Amino acid sequence: MEEQLHKRAIQAWVMYDWANSAFATTIMAAVLPVYYATVAAGNLPPHMATAYWGFTTSISALIAALISPVLGAMADFRGSKKRFLTIFMLIGVTSTALLYFVRTGDWLLASLFFLFGNIGFAGSLVYYDALLPHVARPDEIDKVSSRGYAMGYIGGGILLAINLAMILFVPSFFPAEQEGEITQLMTRLSFVTVAVWWLVFTFPLLRRVSEPERRIIRGEEGFSPIQAAFSRLGNTFKEIRRYRDLSFFLLAFWVYANGIGTIITMATAYGAEIGITQNTLIGTLLMVQFLAAPFAILFGWLSKKLGVRPSIYLSLGIYTVIAIAGYFLRYEWQFWTLGAAVATVQGGSQALSRSLMSRLMPKSKSAEFFSFFSVFEKFANIAGPFLFGVVSTLMGESRLSIASLVVFFAVGIFLLSRVNIERGIRVAEEDEQRMIAEAA
Repeated sequence: MEEQLHKRAIQAWVMYDWANSAFATTIMAAVLPVYYATVAAGNLPPHMATAYWGFTTSISALIAALISPVLGAMADFRGSKKRFLTIFMLIGVTSTALLYFVRTGDWLLASLFFLFGNIGFAGSLVYYDALLPHVARPDEIDKVSSRGYAMGYIGGGILLAINLAMILFVPSFFPAEQEGEITQLMTRLSFVTVAVWWLVFTFPLLRRVSEPERRIIRGEEGFSPIQAAFSRLGNTFKEIRRYRDLSFFLLAFWVYANGIGTIITMATAYGAEIGITQNTLIGTLLMVQFLAAPFAILFGWLSKKLGVRPSIYLSLGIYTVIAIAGYFLRYEWQFWTLGAAVATVQGGSQALSRSLMSRLMPKSKSAEFFSFFSVFEKFANIAGPFLFGVVSTLMGESRLSIASLVVFFAVGIFLLSRVNIERGIRVAEEDEQRMIAEAA
């Protein structure tokens, strides 16, 4: 019975990837960037629409990054990871649904709703990731993390396929003079489907995943949640030397995530700028979703054979080739080819980074440390798109922005080579035992 409950909890946990990935595909990557560039910001020059989208992404990521550490430490102290996840999920769902009201020229309104939607998305992922070491056993973490990403790609891909059918085929049943208006309506309705999908498929996690046990560290008796949050963050910074390998990993992750995050968030905007059609942009991203799922699982298997670090090296090497090839992108078949290449590594690099992070931290501080992971991830989504927007503005086009991403991958590989994984895992296990003893 206990083993059956354990399996159900894992299945419920991975279903949240299925739920929230609809936002990542339809809102962040496929439909909204194109709608933003062609409708919401359709009254602006094309390169400025691309730049404004980059700035919007950066600002939302900055806000999420600033609030994550305090909220993560509070969630650990209160034993309320699921509650915080629910709050941020509802913020994201509501903001996503409100995108329905964005029409021609409403780029500022679109930026505002996306900003809150992305904060809800990013915030909920802090607590979702923090539940991983509590749901999965140590020998299951790579596999479960990879399975979550695979489910996310499939779930996000299914809804994207539905939205693609709505946008591309439904207008053809109406008179030609109404097709443009119906296309916009179907696009706005696709934003509503994301909100509903995200909300409905969150329920399995809320029902079947148990809230991790609350542990009060010695000296925190009588603290308010805010006091405890700042106290824990202060202690973490004081002990940062003890977490040397975790710190190096976070730095490495921040660097290479700059490149990955920029490719994910700016690909369709870049494609639209250079003349790639909307059908190809959305169709390629749909292909990526389904193709990425088996490769995410494959990287979970590769980590057992090659080790987690060589597997991440492999993914970053492929991303380097993609960034170089992106500079020479001219034709639609090239966009399809690069999309297929991204699919082979996108899930694996993210899943293995998440599972490696979970090994390098004490379980009792999972929300706090994953909030730092989120901070580094969000700052990657600040620096990369912001640089993309600045270079695009200065140069009048975005090709050099794509080529510059090679630096992030090369430096990230070097920094990751400096991480002593075995020592980092040992320190995390020792600290977990110490906290258990103090709480006893």
